[in-house]
Amino acid sequence: MIEFSMEVDASGLLCPLPLLRLKKALMGMASDDVVKIIVTDPAAHLDFGVYANQSGHKIIDLIKQDNQQIFYIKKK
Repeated sequence: MIEFSMEVDASGLLCPLPLLRLKKALMGMASDDVVKIIVTDPAAHLDFGVYANQSGHKIIDLIKQDNQQIFYIKKK
């Protein structure tokens, strides 16, 4: 089990809202904190991947369950 500092439920939201929720969560976190974000947007992995590459944050895990994707992202 991955330890996380904050959980964000962005289920039912479509692009760009899950990404905006992720950015807002990360802004309030300390370096090396982990956010768990739950999304149902099937394209979220693309947005989160590009954002992580550009910002330096790290996707440490992605779990796919039914119609959900659960990301664990560590703030740089």
